[in-house]
Amino acid sequence: MQYFNLDVKQSHSMEYAVCNVYLIDSAKEITIKTRPMVIVCPGGGYSYTSNREAEIVALQFLAMGYHAAVLRYSTAPAVYPTAILELASTVLQIRSHAEEWNINPNQIVITGFSAGGHLAASYCMFWNQKWMAEDLSTENELLRPNGMILGYPVITSGEYAHKGSFQNLLGDEYEAQKESLSLENRAGEQVPRTFLWHTCEDMSVPVQNSLLLVNALVSHRIPVEFHLFEKGGHGLSLANRLTNTQGHGPECAAGAWIPLVRQWMENWINGQEN
Repeated sequence: MQYFNLDVKQSHSMEYAVCNVYLIDSAKEITIKTRPMVIVCPGGGYSYTSNREAEIVALQFLAMGYHAAVLRYSTAPAVYPTAILELASTVLQIRSHAEEWNINPNQIVITGFSAGGHLAASYCMFWNQKWMAEDLSTENELLRPNGMILGYPVITSGEYAHKGSFQNLLGDEYEAQKESLSLENRAGEQVPRTFLWHTCEDMSVPVQNSLLLVNALVSHRIPVEFHLFEKGGHGLSLANRLTNTQGHGPECAAGAWIPLVRQWMENWINGQEN
């Protein structure tokens, strides 16, 4: 395996902003020449990026046979759109090096948990906007995400909002911009196929966040797979003992999201190759 960092800093980035990249080595006896890339955006309420949803999650995707990356994006006091531009820079660099790094450029998947889910979903809704390409001096098509995986994401700034995430993301512009970043209202045909999971018992980011997004995706005929688990509070990550800190898990049933997302990935990959 190769491990290295990408510089993703933008004009208002924090000094720690970086993308950690994990590449599976090619081998003569393995016929697979290119692999998907899964970019992980940890949660943390836009106040930090949680270790519980970072490398340990990336290693799960590596074990499935995919390349992986973890974006340590800028959080408060950095404000929108700093983090989303860092994610755009990550996608652009990964796609530009796809041949060198044995990545399938049409299989770049954005993954996010909690507030990182809001970042991932925001990117998958805004990637085709002119301002994003202009900020990175590129073409929108090079920023296209091919899939999205969300775990208990922050989505709405309305009745079921995780208000703190939006306040950290927007700072002094909270009141002026919160509605524009309520993502159930921003879905459209630009959003890639999506895998999504949540729990009924999540009291921090209510399940209505996911329900609102699923309804929006279905209304726009975006392929979506949604799993709602009965048990488990917020921030489960892997939902097993490896991420069982601060009262988060383990929850055996919710841990099923890992083999479920692998099957979702494999069905998509196989479908592309047919």
